[in-house]
Parts: sequence; C-alpha cells; structure tokens
Amino acid sequence: MRKRARKAKVERKTRETDIRLELNIDGNGIVDVDTTLPFLDHMLTLMAYHGGYDLKLRARGDIEVDYHHLIEDIGICLGEAIKDALADKKGIRRYGFAKIPMDESLAEVVIDLSGRAYLVYKIRKREGSLRDLPVSLFEDFFRSLSTHAMMNLHINVPYGRDLHHIYEAVFKAFGRALKEAVEVVSKGVPSTKGTL
Repeated sequence: MRKRARKAKVERKTRETDIRLELNIDGNGIVDVDTTLPFLDHMLTLMAYHGGYDLKLRARGDIEVDYHHLIEDIGICLGEAIKDALADKKGIRRYGFAKIPMDESLAEVVIDLSGRAYLVYKIRKREGSLRDLPVSLFEDFFRSLSTHAMMNLHINVPYGRDLHHIYEAVFKAFGRALKEAVEVVSKGVPSTKGTL
C-alpha cells in the first residue's frame, strides 16, 4: 500500500505570537524545536520522538506578559498541522492508545481522530511550576491541540508525585497514541458514515 506524503506547514503570526511549524507524520522522530521555554521544548521533543514524526518549530511570544499566549498558540498550530497532514484520513487506524510510566507516575492517553473535538483532562496535579512554567498551561495546550486537530482526546494520570515525571509521561503517551491512531491500516475511511 503506497502512502501519500502526510506533511503540513503552519504559520501563525499575531500581536502576541509568531510561530512557524513543520510536521511530517511519516518521519523518523527528527526534532528541531525552539519555543524559548526549555521545559516545553523538552516535552515537545519527547512527544515527537516517541511518536516517530518529524517536528520543526520556531515560536516566539509575549512571554514577558505571560506564557499562556505562546503555549496555547503552539497547541493551535500543532492541531492544525495534524489535521492538514491527515487530510481525508483515508486508511488511518483512527484510534490510538498509550499507557506510559515515568518512575512513580503513570499517564494514559486515548485518541479518536473522529472529526469531533473534545478533551477530557484528568490530572490531579494541575498546579505548581517547573522552573517558572505553570503546569496548568498544559491543559490549555492540549485543549487547543484537540480543538484544531478535530480530535477526541482523553488524558488521565491516575497517580504521580513529581511534576516533571507526570508531564513527561503525558507527552510521551500522547506521541505514542497519535502514532498508533495515524497508522495506515486500510484503504477506506474508518467510519460507517464514510467520512471523518
């Protein structure tokens, strides 16, 4: 079965952010990310590497005001890139699941590339910071991503202590779940409706 190129480029420039993103779903986990936020760079690198897709990202924002605009807009761009790269979603598995441990923490991510945006986000430790990055902003990132990818996304962390470990497990699990969901397994659209 010959695969079509599943790539996308997204640019978003507002008064608050300037983002350029390139995504190759059928890549090799080659990552080149610079958001000016080292922990976010680390998370996005892990996500793409474990998802096996290539990600190039340059992002700047009004971080002197807050990190919210930049993180939310990166989620918007990544979601749009996933949606554009998958086009009509012909042949994809559609569903993806991953359960990833990181020491004392465990994350579960389930994806349905249904064309219906919805986020369920069950992480008990939503407060606190890693360096000066509030982890509460990751919910905004995943909400923007799921909305713009038109993805049903469930993130659950049943237990975990260390914030770094919790969010590392989440990002790795997202990468793995997406890898499974986008796998080409047939020729048709995986829906009784005939479209996603």
